[in-house]
Amino acid sequence: YDLAIKRLNNFLDEIGDDERHPLYELLDTLGTLIQVYEDQHHPMPDCGGAEMLQFFLEERDLTQSDLPEVGSQGVVSEILNSRRQLNVRQIRALARRFHVSPAVFI
Repeated sequence: YDLAIKRLNNFLDEIGDDERHPLYELLDTLGTLIQVYEDQHHPMPDCGGAEMLQFFLEERDLTQSDLPEVGSQGVVSEILNSRRQLNVRQIRALARRFHVSPAVFI
């Protein structure tokens, strides 16, 4: 599982959301398989990206200002208060930082 997550993150870094990339189908399939595994072995209650971000902040004793990869403290505040949605770049950055699947923040 950990190796699959590492590969997925590597593919995301290389491929991004370029559906024309020759490895995009592999990225998509790997992401689907990881999601199926996580759903079976680590079910999570339905919650949004903002709730997951809040969880990680509290768990690691971080502040909104500790996330420059997401944006300013004001941007993080807007996300946490559901006034702004996480974008693809922010989701990738958070997944890398917290060593989780990007799906956690979707």
